[in-house]
Amino acid sequence: MTNLPVTNPPVTNLPITIIILNWNRPADTLACLESLRASGAMDYEAVVVDNGSSDGSAALIQEQWPEAVVIENGRNLGYAGGNNVGLRYALGRGARYVLLLNDDARVGPGMLERLLEAAEEDNTIGAVGPTICYADTPDTVWTAGGAIDWRRGRTWMVGLDERDGGQFGTAPREVDFISGCVMLLRREAVERAGWLDERFFVYYEEAEWCVRARRAGFRIVHVPLARAWHRISPRAQEDSPVVHYYMTRNRLLFLRLTGAGAQAWLHTGAEYARTLLAWSLRPRWRHKRAQRRAMVQALADAGRGRWGPMRT
Repeated sequence: MTNLPVTNPPVTNLPITIIILNWNRPADTLACLESLRASGAMDYEAVVVDNGSSDGSAALIQEQWPEAVVIENGRNLGYAGGNNVGLRYALGRGARYVLLLNDDARVGPGMLERLLEAAEEDNTIGAVGPTICYADTPDTVWTAGGAIDWRRGRTWMVGLDERDGGQFGTAPREVDFISGCVMLLRREAVERAGWLDERFFVYYEEAEWCVRARRAGFRIVHVPLARAWHRISPRAQEDSPVVHYYMTRNRLLFLRLTGAGAQAWLHTGAEYARTLLAWSLRPRWRHKRAQRRAMVQALADAGRGRWGPMRT
C-alpha cells in the first residue's frame, strides 16, 4: 500500500469507523452499540461484521439498529479475519481512524473523544487504547495496556486485577501493545504495518500487529482517562481447553513472527514442559486433563505449521 498524507482536521469532524465483530451474540452486540450511543460519542459509522452466525444475528441487528452497516461473512473467520473484513471496508471508505470494539465491551462517557484527542496530538501514534475494567467489578482493572518480556517470551496485561485508583496517571503513556478489545487504529499505521495476521485466528494477533506497527515507526499509547468495561471472566478462560489451545499455539507463532531470541524460546519451552509434567503426574491437576490434551494438540499443530481455527 502507498502511504497517504497526514492532515489534522478538528477532532469533531474526523471520519471514523467503529467495527464490532458479532458471532451468535446479538444481545451483546446491541448492548455494545447502545453503550456507544449513551457515551455521547461523536459522529461515526458503525459497522457490524457478522462472522457466520447461525442464529439470525445479522438480520436482528440490522432490524434493531438500521443505521449500522452489517457485513455478513458467511463463515467464522476468527477475530483477525473478521476484523480484517471491517478494516478493508473502512479504509476503502476513506476512514482516517478505525476502532476495533469487542461485542462484550461497554464504552464509557467520552472514551472515543479521549482516544481521538490523544491520537491527533502526534501523527506517529499508530494505536490507542483505554483503561479497560471488568464489567462485573467496574473498579478493577483488566488492562491498562500490554507489556512484552522479550527475555521470557511472555506478554501480559498491565494493571491486571489492580483496583483502579489513578495509578496510571492522566497523561497518555506508551506501552508495548493495546488489547484488541478496544483498539483505535490510525489509517497510516494499518497501511504501513499491514492487516491483522489471520493465522492467529484469535488471541495474540493484536500484540503481534502492535510489534509490527512499532517497528514501522509508530507509537502504541494507553490513555488512562479513557474508560471501557469488558464482560470477561479470567477463571472461565483459564478453565477453557479451547482458550488454552490458542494461547499455547499462538504464543509460539508470536515468537516466530516477531523474531524472538533464543532465550525467549528456551524459557517458553521450559515453561510448557513444566506445565505438561505437572498436569500429567500430579493428582491435584487431574481436573486439567482436557486442557492438557488441548496443549498437546496446540504444540503438535504448531510443529506442523497448522494455524487458523482449531481442528476438532
